[in-house]
Amino acid sequence: MATMPDTSRTQPRLVASDVDGTLLDAHERVSERTRRAVLTMVGEGTPFILSTGRPPRWISPVVEQLGYAPMCVCANGAVIYDSATDRILDTQTLSAETLQWLADVAYSVLPGCGLAAERTGKSAHDAATPQFVSSPGYEHAWLNPDNTETSDTEVLEVPAVKLLIRLSSASSGDMVAALEPLIDGRADITFSTDNGLIELSAPGVTKASGVAMVAERLSVAAKDIAAFGDMPNDIPMLKMAGRGVAMANAHPAVLAAADEVTVSNVDDGVAVVLERWW
Repeated sequence: MATMPDTSRTQPRLVASDVDGTLLDAHERVSERTRRAVLTMVGEGTPFILSTGRPPRWISPVVEQLGYAPMCVCANGAVIYDSATDRILDTQTLSAETLQWLADVAYSVLPGCGLAAERTGKSAHDAATPQFVSSPGYEHAWLNPDNTETSDTEVLEVPAVKLLIRLSSASSGDMVAALEPLIDGRADITFSTDNGLIELSAPGVTKASGVAMVAERLSVAAKDIAAFGDMPNDIPMLKMAGRGVAMANAHPAVLAAADEVTVSNVDDGVAVVLERWW
């Protein structure tokens, strides 16, 4: 019987990492060990990119801690952002018509839910574009929200890179199970936290599609990519990459999808693997 080659030590040509629960520790910090590992890799010529559900305006604290301004896949693949030049390079949006249709479906199967929309301008903090708008009474899933509260109509009337649906009394997994059979391929649906928040993007838009777009710019094949993640929104990226690495703290579905499981984010799981290669 032929022995399959061990690719666990094959040095990738591109590394993509999720941010929250993966690159950052429990205090939303990049550890010194992780920072050194990333900078060593970059210093030897291998690109490192962020691939996150975060919008571009939430990238700068990570860049400051890394000491390196990477290319970023934001909003679960809907936005390609160059943090070095503070430019939005590409966006994939849900149309206003689709947003309204999705909202009607959500209200019918998730009564009491709230809606919010992520938008982008030309840069991370483009003041000409209200970037995060929410319906009245929208209950946030994180501290220190930076939303602009508007009417339901105003939330849905402008194309958005991501529609957020919030129902704090439900789990995110249950919300996906209720909504996904009804959306008829008109959006991609995922979640990055299991506390009653789901995220919808344009059809076919995932972290995998975003990372593939950056990889094409860099002339890197999927088999030469290593990717790190911890939540269901990371699964397409981990499956697409030649080496998909889950954190020990990852959602069970992510653990099942990965080629490898490293230690947790609080134990420098990204650095542990990078140090094997550099």
